[in-house]
Amino acid sequence: MKERAFHFRLIAALVGGLIAIGCGTMQSRDQSVAKAFETNASKVQVEDEGVVTRVLADDTEGSPHQRFIVRVALGQTVLIEHNTDVAPAIKDLKIGDSVSFSGEYIWNQQGGLVHWTHHDPAGRHPQGWLKHNGSVYQ
Repeated sequence: MKERAFHFRLIAALVGGLIAIGCGTMQSRDQSVAKAFETNASKVQVEDEGVVTRVLADDTEGSPHQRFIVRVALGQTVLIEHNTDVAPAIKDLKIGDSVSFSGEYIWNQQGGLVHWTHHDPAGRHPQGWLKHNGSVYQ
């Protein structure tokens, strides 16, 4: 009986370890902006949400990009650069609006930037998106 209880505890520990490893993999694939900034991470996929603090002029050099700054829950700010050649721009975006986003984070001292907030027409990059007022932009 003691041997059976030992095997049960061993199996439970192994399963728990595999679950923990799996959860760690999920966290490293999609992380928050604050975590990416803290670790000076670049070229990592992030998923987060926040409030728009500034709406900037569109970048019209090369592929046009809609640009705005979002403050996420922990106070970190991040520049969102959304390619409007690939996905539609958010219409009527204003300060105070809530925006959720998924894209590639690039670290810088000002808080970083997130781009690739759209689908990849070539299918070689993780799909990004923006969500605003019930609409998805990708």
